[in-house]
Amino acid sequence: MTAQPHDVPHPKDNDAPTAASGRRSDAVPAEAAAADAPAASVVRRAAHIAVEGFEVPVPAVVDLDAPRDGVPLVISTDEGLERAARAIAAGTGPAGVDAERASGFRYGQRAFLVQIRREGAGTWLIDPEPFDDLKIINEALRGVEWIIHASTQDLPCLAELGMWPDRLFDTELAARLAGLPRVGLAAVVEQMLGFGLAKEHSAADWSTRPLPEPWLRYAALDVEVLVELREELIELLEGQGKLGFAEEEFAAILAAGVPEPKQDPWRRTSGVHQIRDRRQLAAVRELWLERDALAAKRDIAPGKLIPDSALVAVARAMPTTVPQLLTTKGFHGRAAQREAPRWLRAIAAARRLEELPPLHVPSSAPPPPRVWDERDPEAAARFKTARPRVAAAADALHMPTENLLTPDHLRRVAWRPPEPLTLESLAAALRGLGAREWQIQHVAPLILDAFEHSEPLAARARKDTVED
Repeated sequence: MTAQPHDVPHPKDNDAPTAASGRRSDAVPAEAAAADAPAASVVRRAAHIAVEGFEVPVPAVVDLDAPRDGVPLVISTDEGLERAARAIAAGTGPAGVDAERASGFRYGQRAFLVQIRREGAGTWLIDPEPFDDLKIINEALRGVEWIIHASTQDLPCLAELGMWPDRLFDTELAARLAGLPRVGLAAVVEQMLGFGLAKEHSAADWSTRPLPEPWLRYAALDVEVLVELREELIELLEGQGKLGFAEEEFAAILAAGVPEPKQDPWRRTSGVHQIRDRRQLAAVRELWLERDALAAKRDIAPGKLIPDSALVAVARAMPTTVPQLLTTKGFHGRAAQREAPRWLRAIAAARRLEELPPLHVPSSAPPPPRVWDERDPEAAARFKTARPRVAAAADALHMPTENLLTPDHLRRVAWRPPEPLTLESLAAALRGLGAREWQIQHVAPLILDAFEHSEPLAARARKDTVED
């Protein structure tokens, strides 16, 4: 089943957007809006269609260019935060929640703006920087369902502020499960509600102060229609028999909590695979740690100081003097020359190390499937037999294969299936890897059948030869 877009405004009730304004006629909460906020407006696109009940053609998609209540003032004082908490707590129904970061500009992934909209409370824009945390807002939302688009991106930075939902509805994940062809917020809003959202400020430096008014307008619009979007997605998922799937997925996200920090994050340096010498690998580590410490101190994205490629280039060259360092091919960045002694000290530290990091870290993960034919033909046969069946099942459910079953889960059970191999043991193995019950119910029987009927490629080739 393919979801059909809600291409046009519906004139059936007073809450529907009208052809004249494209907005809903909700009351404007005075505290949530700026006193001199501009009136809500829309820009019509060229495509117009005829709709029963309207005398003239209406836009196929209505572009939203201003929040219905105007652009709210940004909350940056204790008094304002308390006022926001009271209003949000007094609201009704679920709350649309979003956060804006300064990825690529500032150190870490902290939120520089938090947006919340709830019926009866209006939209609130909160600057987290002046506050130790936003626990007062979290208390105001106790027991309230949060609507977030792509929640795994925003929940970690919200958790840093003392915010974590009791209940969750992820509109991006819901759109994936529903089989929508595009799942970005703007695309989903257009498909489901017929509204157009601009996304030109998504990669902006949200640590900028004061935040420009167009950015605030964009931020307010990001939570403007989340409640309506949730309602439409619930209706769509219910019609497809998938609402239970979505609820399990949302519960799993909350139960998983914030991911643990990556072990040895320096090993994720782009281009580190080029290093084949342990001493040079130690230099990458020392350079990475030095850059990270400097970036944290200056509150700047590490790549803004010197890029990963420069770390790898210097580690391979192992220069001993500033001139050698600065003439190393590929070494550049705003802090390359100014902090040259710092980078040389890191390289010198790597030279003095007696215990060097291993080139490869032991892993429990199976090897890449491309080498399975040689290392374990039976595992290769299991994987090659099961993978298209899982893909076909996902296609029948109109969802991406990775949402039906995480690819790593299939690789792991194919590489080393449970013994004895039964439906129960396979289900338990998938459950132990983190698969949800709805996923297990759909894939465990077909994976079991695939494993039982798989045949190593070598044996299959011998059989074909005998038959010929």
